[in-house]
Amino acid sequence: MLKQLLVSLVVLIVAAAGYVYFVPGADVTLRNMGLNLPLPTAYAATGATPADAGAATPGKGGAAHTASAPAAAGGGRRPAQVQTVITGPVTMATINDKLTAIGEGTAAQSVNVTTQAIGTLVSLDVKPGDVVKAGQTIGQLDADAEQIAYDQAQLTAKDTADALARTQTLAKTNAATAVQLSTAQLAASTANLQLRSAKLALDKRSIVTPIDGTVGLFQITTGNAVGAQTVVTTVDDTSNILVNFWVPERYVPVIHTGMPVTARATALPAETFAGTVSAVDSRIDPASRTLQVQAKIPNSKGTITAGMSFEVTMGFPGERFPAVDPLAIQWGAKGPYVWRLTADSKVSQDPVQIIQRDSDGVLVKGDLKPGDQVVTQGVLDLTAGAAVRRLGGDTADAATGNRAPARPDSAKESTPGASAPAKPGAPAPAAGAAAS
Repeated sequence: MLKQLLVSLVVLIVAAAGYVYFVPGADVTLRNMGLNLPLPTAYAATGATPADAGAATPGKGGAAHTASAPAAAGGGRRPAQVQTVITGPVTMATINDKLTAIGEGTAAQSVNVTTQAIGTLVSLDVKPGDVVKAGQTIGQLDADAEQIAYDQAQLTAKDTADALARTQTLAKTNAATAVQLSTAQLAASTANLQLRSAKLALDKRSIVTPIDGTVGLFQITTGNAVGAQTVVTTVDDTSNILVNFWVPERYVPVIHTGMPVTARATALPAETFAGTVSAVDSRIDPASRTLQVQAKIPNSKGTITAGMSFEVTMGFPGERFPAVDPLAIQWGAKGPYVWRLTADSKVSQDPVQIIQRDSDGVLVKGDLKPGDQVVTQGVLDLTAGAAVRRLGGDTADAATGNRAPARPDSAKESTPGASAPAKPGAPAPAAGAAAS
């Protein structure tokens, strides 16, 4: 048992020595864990006895302090470790600049053409799909009785008019009294009213369209007995199509009549139609918290018809925010933040406010500008003000994003102390410089 413990202890010591020798900054990590191990003999083998075996370690309040060891006689100073990170650029993105809604199209005008009297439909003068003008007759009811009444009213009106003319002539020679003249005038006026009434009854036997438009399918056929207000067909004015759609209430302040819109019919996906907002409702629907908006789409070619569904798109100025890689977002006691690369190749902890998040990027509000570099990988041991080296570029170009020529293996740093020994008394490399 004792022999196994001794073998295990030796293996652990060898593994720790190898870790310190081959892994850059391993001695710093071990000291942070409370383990102070002697430096490996590899330093002595190369003649590079370090004068400073310490590295910048975080102290209280986030400040960094340096743990130093006395320099051996004739030795140089080992360069401080610089953490390698991967960064991504800050870009700008715009949100709330477009609204897309689904709506339904209706004709600019649409009426049900109905009968005005009771009778039998004897003829239809147009066909479905015909374009008609306002006042045009599209059908006819039987009108024999009404025609007779009208003809009789015409004769009566003519007879009373002649009698009035004779009485007026006699009255000029005092051959007719004033009473006779008044009676003749009353008879003529009554006859005219009867003629107008007969004409109105005759006109109601004709079925006419009140608007311009296209005739729809007929609901009845000739020979049917109909009552008053029976629907014969529909007439739709599709010179313009009205698209009704609903928008969220947050868009209420920016929507007004006259705004341009684009619409794409589900049945015609290859075509896009331009229009304008023609009407905005005066209240918000309390159930859905949406506002009804109506857009007018010109349809001079007759391509679209009433009843089609549309995808309506409206453009707005929108809001612009910085966008960063999702991996750049870190969380602390005060909320989210990012590590931003500064001009002196150090990192700054910048707090941000998340505006919108998706798989491609995160929109934030904070002190970030387009082109800034933020750390996306290698954030585990970063501290505010720490010097870093961006993978694929040296520290001098890290903040500007200029890539330096890659080393043979830029992801691996040479082991501290394994390089050529420094001359006695030679100035030590500046803290934070990259290991060469």
